[in-house]
Amino acid sequence: QLQLVESGGGLVQPGGSLRLSCAASGYSLGYYAIGWFRQAPGKEREGVACISSSGRSSRYVDSVKGRFTISKDNDKTTVYLQMTSLKPEDTAVYYCAAGAFSICVLSRPSDYDYWGQGTQVTVSS
Repeated sequence: QLQLVESGGGLVQPGGSLRLSCAASGYSLGYYAIGWFRQAPGKEREGVACISSSGRSSRYVDSVKGRFTISKDNDKTTVYLQMTSLKPEDTAVYYCAAGAFSICVLSRPSDYDYWGQGTQVTVSS
């Protein structure tokens, strides 16, 4: 069964950067669309960015466009979320998820079959 492990979260000052990683154990992510979602306390889970199974297309929620970049490495075992110009409102637990479809979606977390355990991102001075 596909297992996903996130890493790279932490505490960063406003304006800073972090790179999150989502690593697959024993499987290629080339068959899966990958999404990054986040959930802040008291809020619903929100789709942040996603990338197609081929890695050729991606989508972003409006609030992170121009600041976050999602990518897949060449051997398609790891997906990254590069986050720059971080804001306090980006504070949340970030989850990666995999779905067995080619074109990714952000609006329906329930479409994704496999989820990581999450990594905390805190943006604060």
